[in-house]
Amino acid sequence: MPETTPESSTAAAHRAPDKARWLHRLYGLGPVIGLVLLCIAGTLLNSDFATFDNAMNVLTRTAFIGIIAVGMCFVIISGGIDLSVGSMAALIAGCVIMFINEMGPLLGSPLAAVVLGAVLAVVLGAVFGLAHGLLITKGRIEPFIVTLGTLGIFRAYLTYFANGGALTLDNDLSDLYAPVYYASLLGIPVPVWVFLVVALIGGLILNRTAYGRYVQAIGSNEQVARYAAVDVDGVKILTYVLLGVCVGIATLLYVPRLGSASPTTGLLWELEAIAAVIVGGTALKGGAGSITGTVVGAILLSVISNILNLTSIISVYLNAAVQGFVIIIVAFLQRGKR
Repeated sequence: MPETTPESSTAAAHRAPDKARWLHRLYGLGPVIGLVLLCIAGTLLNSDFATFDNAMNVLTRTAFIGIIAVGMCFVIISGGIDLSVGSMAALIAGCVIMFINEMGPLLGSPLAAVVLGAVLAVVLGAVFGLAHGLLITKGRIEPFIVTLGTLGIFRAYLTYFANGGALTLDNDLSDLYAPVYYASLLGIPVPVWVFLVVALIGGLILNRTAYGRYVQAIGSNEQVARYAAVDVDGVKILTYVLLGVCVGIATLLYVPRLGSASPTTGLLWELEAIAAVIVGGTALKGGAGSITGTVVGAILLSVISNILNLTSIISVYLNAAVQGFVIIIVAFLQRGKR
């Protein structure tokens, strides 16, 4: 039996952290590798997949969920959850449409009404997020229960305002608002640019600010964060406000797409946003995650849907089932994380 020397023990001790570090990096690259493989598969299955127009279509459709997922990433990293974002988006859309329709003639300036409507979307998102944060921190109610309750409240109020039908933008106002969704800058649709800006700002906040470090610390161990004099309640409230602002931004981009809001608007957006965060590598238990991974996760899920729509491998009605299997597989792989 070979003799163990102090030098060999030291070398082994150094190799163990190096191996763990490389495994962590490989795990972090998982979503990117998965996205690359999916894109290769999509190109082989249908040549239309690799076109610029299709890429822009995928990114535009990803933008709404992706923007919300950026905010959701902060909430999940902090150890929270929000099940209401789809219903919140629907109510915000309905309120914005009613506001613009009323203020257009009143102000005598359709453009001013549209601009104020866009501002209203962000303000409402922040207010709803603030309400969630206060109920969770000051009311000491679990995030799951609070947002499960508001999920029903938000959608019920939209249904009430729409009288069970749909709220629709007036034609002239709709035409004025349309470029927010349909216009392009340097050949890239406006929603994609907004998604990029939101993701960049989110990444900077999470990785380069004290607030971002506090969010991760709270998700890792809330009690330790309190002992370290972190304002846990304040950080949590701000996190839900940030998510609400992201929902508002996504909604103001979504409204001109159809020019209407109905009880089915934003249906299951919360599940798609949570899925994008989890597929992107953020642990549902909180404590660690990345905006880059979240963006990749959102695009990856959209690419899956796009490939299934362009091919006839399985029925398009099974898109959600395929995404569900992906989520479960990722969750299974994460079970040993942290």
